[in-house]
Amino acid sequence: MEQSLTLKTEYGLSGTSLRFGAIAYGCWRFAGTDVATGTAKIETALESGFTLIDTADIYGTTWPDGFGEAEALLGDVLEANRGLRDNMVLATKGGIVPGQPYSSAKSYLIKACEDSLTRLKTDVIDLYQIHRPDLLTPFEEVADAFNTLLSAGKIRSAGVSNFTTAQTAALQHYMDRPLVSHQPEFSCAETAPITDGILDQAQENNMVAFAWSPLAGGQLVSGKAEAPHADKIKRIVPVLDRIAEENDVDRSAVALAWLLAHPAKVVPIIGTQTLERIRSSADALKVKMTRRDWYDVMEASRGAPMP
Repeated sequence: MEQSLTLKTEYGLSGTSLRFGAIAYGCWRFAGTDVATGTAKIETALESGFTLIDTADIYGTTWPDGFGEAEALLGDVLEANRGLRDNMVLATKGGIVPGQPYSSAKSYLIKACEDSLTRLKTDVIDLYQIHRPDLLTPFEEVADAFNTLLSAGKIRSAGVSNFTTAQTAALQHYMDRPLVSHQPEFSCAETAPITDGILDQAQENNMVAFAWSPLAGGQLVSGKAEAPHADKIKRIVPVLDRIAEENDVDRSAVALAWLLAHPAKVVPIIGTQTLERIRSSADALKVKMTRRDWYDVMEASRGAPMP
């Protein structure tokens, strides 16, 4: 019988002592509720082992008027529950500016980080990432901003989100410390990081790859196929369902397990606002997936056998 692939349960950020569970909890839709409700979500995530909490300064109920709302609510949660901050790795992002649309200028990034610290009501951010690359700021200046924030102790580590491998390497060239993370879109339906070099670079440099939209915007939960991945979803869902039935879990757990099985340090960021779905996401770690299972999903996504 073919041996199941190993799913790791914990990772760390290179160059730090920070450790966190193999699934992260994301706050993209966190805003728009009260502190008690927000507290319940964060506590449930932490209790489920999802100890890296990911947010961003742009997350809010509306755009652009909701700028900062998710961070502010999370800050209120942390202020009301003093022990929570010590039990999480706190990650946020900056660099998207309403109307510009991006700025990674040194002065802007430093102020954006300081504003995030204020909203989050904390004195240090464990992981600060540039949300999207600013094509008009030299990498040397971006690195100078990161280096300044790191040396000042305002952030413990730095990473990138939605960067190409070349952009990441160019930024790293000017950094005093290694970049510790990528944050690409990655799911069974969006497999570009496997082939565009992102996961290869993550392995080469011991970076964590935080996967946003790991359930394809919920399509791998509902099975409802929508553009741009409609054809892929229709092919993938039956394969996930077959593996799910064999493991007595739901298909979303299998979709998350498929990411966790990759040899890069892939950490899916779940964004559900339902407590039960937060808890059930931990079932991904129970899935026993063979190499053939993994490639069955990959080939369904490709729509063709592996070459």
